Amino acid sequence: MAAAQEADGTGSAVVAAGGGSSGQVTSNGSIGRDPPAETQPQNPPPQPAPNAWQVIKGVLFRIFIIWAISSWFRRGPAPQDQAGPGGAPRVASRNLFPKDTLMNLHVYISEHEHFTDFNATSALFWEQHDLVYGDWTSGENSDGCYEHFAELDIPQSVQQNGSIYIHVYFTKSGFHPDPRQKALYRRLATVHMSRMINKYKRRRFQKTKNLLTGETEADPEMIKRAEDFGPVEVISHWHPNITINIVDDHTPWVKGSVPPPLDQYVKFDAVSGDYYPIIYFNDYWNLQKDYYPINESLASLPLRVSFCPLSLWRWQLYAAQSTKSPWNFLGDELYEQSDEEQDSVKVALLETNPYLLALTIIVSIVHSVFEFLAFKNDIQFWNSRQSLEGLSVRSVFFGVFQSFVVLLYILDNETNFVVQVSVFIGVLIDLWKITKVMDVRLDREHRVAGIFPCPTFKDKSTYIESSTKVYDDMAFRYLSWILFPLLGCYAVYSLLYLEHKGWYSWVLSMLYGFLLTFGFITMTPQLFINYKLKSVAHLPWRMLTYKALNTFIDDLFAFVIKMPVMYRIGCLRDDVVFFIYLYQRWIYRVDPTRVNEFGMSGEDVTAAVPVPQASTTAGALTSAPATSASEEATTSEPQEAPPKPAEDKKKD
Repeated sequence: MAAAQEADGTGSAVVAAGGGSSGQVTSNGSIGRDPPAETQPQNPPPQPAPNAWQVIKGVLFRIFIIWAISSWFRRGPAPQDQAGPGGAPRVASRNLFPKDTLMNLHVYISEHEHFTDFNATSALFWEQHDLVYGDWTSGENSDGCYEHFAELDIPQSVQQNGSIYIHVYFTKSGFHPDPRQKALYRRLATVHMSRMINKYKRRRFQKTKNLLTGETEADPEMIKRAEDFGPVEVISHWHPNITINIVDDHTPWVKGSVPPPLDQYVKFDAVSGDYYPIIYFNDYWNLQKDYYPINESLASLPLRVSFCPLSLWRWQLYAAQSTKSPWNFLGDELYEQSDEEQDSVKVALLETNPYLLALTIIVSIVHSVFEFLAFKNDIQFWNSRQSLEGLSVRSVFFGVFQSFVVLLYILDNETNFVVQVSVFIGVLIDLWKITKVMDVRLDREHRVAGIFPCPTFKDKSTYIESSTKVYDDMAFRYLSWILFPLLGCYAVYSLLYLEHKGWYSWVLSMLYGFLLTFGFITMTPQLFINYKLKSVAHLPWRMLTYKALNTFIDDLFAFVIKMPVMYRIGCLRDDVVFFIYLYQRWIYRVDPTRVNEFGMSGEDVTAAVPVPQASTTAGALTSAPATSASEEATTSEPQEAPPKPAEDKKKD
């Protein structure tokens, strides 16, 4: 049972997923088996729709790792790494298995991490003789690959959440991996690698019920297991496919100069200084949805082991893909990806057209740039804004309410730490915007609980004195006629047909689901204010443009990567709102007769410009009466037009 608490070979721990379907071709090209029906877990609770950028950022991080590895190879080893402990220069090593070496493959399956029972015939899973190192033309498909399939009898310890290991030995032809056979064993002629082939995944159980009837659709057995093992249970899972790759590489590696993450795979001999052939267990294309739990109801486990040569370049790609995320320093409990998040990138690589996939990666980089620029311009706009005329202050407060609901919802549903931090930062930014749209002061005479000063909020003068406040109140009054009935209907629907952990969770999930479905209508008050003012000059157009471009990029992601239908509809709604903004910008053009906040209009400036003297004709000059020098100097100065009376401004 102690082994059940260990992390698997990839270092990830996720919520358990169901098994594959009948007769489905797995990502390794083999036919997967059906898991037993009784082992399928319960339906997971509804979670927030994944962001397209969260899906693609994993690919970008791995591309960066590949670039870093390539830069290491271009630079070559560092000079200080070339010296040994005694100051003598280190000599480049060589592969202990030269090219075209004849070798044998021995595969053993055992419950023990360290294997010594070579005489047990039940432990020997596969033995393949006369393999040629670096051969890419042999095998059934003339690609250098071989495979072996068999059913494994499950030991009782494995049925009870124990571990099971695969031990792979490559020996030169004529030798044996057993060290006790002195005549047939050679240390430099044997390379060995072990790996735990079952995978431990966390299965979370939340006790939910209908708050009115008290009934639940959860499996009674799952409820009992949750009572016995707690809300989080670590369960051993199985995938029927694994590939053994031996890297066709003869690079003269220097010990101590192999760049990470490749250094963890290149093993040097302590005596000769040469390195062993690189063995790599490849399960990258094993989708998480194809794993199924191991329990006492299973009598045997199917296992298909494939052997294939692997080039150095492809090995670098797989090694970079298996590198842990930089957020893993927080621990698996804090940084945890769901099965859908792990499979989404792989499915996109398998099913998407290569040209479209390349375009998606390029556009995702542009997306990150636009996201940063939108954030920067949003902060600059509110930081430098002096007048609130034309801006909806109530929408800012409603945005704070939305951010708080999202934060409380993800905390209640135990979302990973990275998402919690990002949402919390968004809440702080929204709170900062309140200080820019209102005068916030601390009343030290009236204290909360007798300790903390009571904050007071007062509308800014530029908001009260303009007609914006009237239009803002009017817009939200009209909006409430639609918003509150929809909220009531959604609350009744959620209470009647959905299950919740309690009344607090019901309130949060109801508000979150409502905002996710109808939150776009909160952007309409600004459209209403623009309509009443017949102007859009007060809007932060740079920020809106960057956000609109990101929305169009999200549209691309939504159709390239598998996304929920509601997420795609949400992208379409944002597009519609932005196009309405563009339409308003087109119809509410610059009006020279409109009076600005300083009481001036464009006609005032035009009237103040004097007529150039050079435009007068000769006839006019001769007919004009003679004037004194002082009068000429006076008339040559530009004359300001008298300001328009208030009645004329109203007419304009």
